[in-house]
Amino acid sequence: MISLLLSIVALILGYFVYGRFVERVFGPDDRVTPAISKADGGDYVVLPSWKVFMIQFLNIAGTGPIFGAIMGAKFGPAAYLWIVFGCIFAGATHDYLSGMLSLRNGGVGLPELIGKYLGKFSRQLMLVFSIFLLIMVGSVFVYSPAEILQRLGGTSSMWIVIIFVYYVIATMLPIDKLIGKIYPFFAFSILFMAVGMLVMLLIKMPVVPELWDGLGNMALSHDNSELFPALFITIACGAISGFHATQSPLMARCMKSEHLGRPVFYGSMITEGFVALIWATVSSWFFYGSPTPGYELLGVETGYQTSAPSVVFQVCSSWLGVVGGILALIGVVAAPITSGDTAFRSARLIVADFLHLSQTAIRQRLMVSAPLFAMAILMLFWQIDNPNGFNVIWQYFGWANQTLSVFTLWMLTMWLSRKRGFYYIVTLIPAMFMTMVCTTFIFVSKQSLHLDYTLGCLLGAFLTLGLTLLFFVARRKVTKE
Repeated sequence: MISLLLSIVALILGYFVYGRFVERVFGPDDRVTPAISKADGGDYVVLPSWKVFMIQFLNIAGTGPIFGAIMGAKFGPAAYLWIVFGCIFAGATHDYLSGMLSLRNGGVGLPELIGKYLGKFSRQLMLVFSIFLLIMVGSVFVYSPAEILQRLGGTSSMWIVIIFVYYVIATMLPIDKLIGKIYPFFAFSILFMAVGMLVMLLIKMPVVPELWDGLGNMALSHDNSELFPALFITIACGAISGFHATQSPLMARCMKSEHLGRPVFYGSMITEGFVALIWATVSSWFFYGSPTPGYELLGVETGYQTSAPSVVFQVCSSWLGVVGGILALIGVVAAPITSGDTAFRSARLIVADFLHLSQTAIRQRLMVSAPLFAMAILMLFWQIDNPNGFNVIWQYFGWANQTLSVFTLWMLTMWLSRKRGFYYIVTLIPAMFMTMVCTTFIFVSKQSLHLDYTLGCLLGAFLTLGLTLLFFVARRKVTKE
């Protein structure tokens, strides 16, 4: 519990100290924002500041800081360090700078930004990559809540249809008509659940593994996953997530001032880290509590193999009663659904930006969205027909999500090297680290090449060094020009 409290204090200090430093590096000013200069009543709409924050938080969070933290905490106390340092120096910095760069460039999507600073080929590659990632998000976040909702009645197929119809409506409507009205409530529910869990942790003060107990991989007794790079892929949304850079442009089109950037982009990521820390501690008690693990106290037979949604249901229902059960349902059902519909909305806007298509009329929005929905439906059918389909897509989503953050970090590093001199170091170090994580994962994971662990780490380090050298060559060329 002491590790949790120290980590929360570190996140707060990170927001006020390092967050302010990153803000000064970017340099927000009083120029007119796209929400005003491009106001169209659809995607470019000025929203109240508190709504912008709550929507941004829910967009980037969903169930990520809950499920990811639960699965990541199985590795042990090292999860605390990754959430804190990853959030402050990588995730929040990544979210703030990518969001502000979108804001300053008219609210454009991530592929357009990457194309501007890394070249046309990178733009086309990111268009395909980000669209595929967003369709995977939409598909995963249709299937998983439908599987849960069928327990309340009906069939999984019925709930898939209902959720998909909602996706179509939410993607078509102006952002202030549906998203602007219900998202703040769902965001509040997730925060309320997290605070409720924190209060119960402080009341119960369970004995859980602390940082000084060792940073070794506690999960090795159950599976063969190495802490590096598996931990840094598993805990994404609570530390750094490339998906966030696809969501930030949605709010960049709704902000009335650049000075809101730190609370909206940096602050929402810090808040997400706060949620992840709480659930990492809850799951540490559930899996490793002393003298008796939480799953034994709750009578859960699956023990270490208990799924993340089941951990949420079991703990919330036990600690918070009926209210906890309702909040758990919102957390594992409403949150992924809302992440899914904004994923499709982001995909629509990215394609529209690439093709220079207006999105003022619903007919124009539908013309862009229809092929995206069709691809998602095909992916859904594959998931339903394949018994392990959901797990396969989720595994590749985790890697693709972090790989997207690698591209974003290198893009930000190039921009900083052009505009802010030596301050490119702010994103260079996270870019190198995440490149090492993602490349090593390709070489050593069971889902890909599954090479010898030492060899895989060496190859990952070699590729990371190569990309870093390419950056300095490109920077030197740009500097001369």
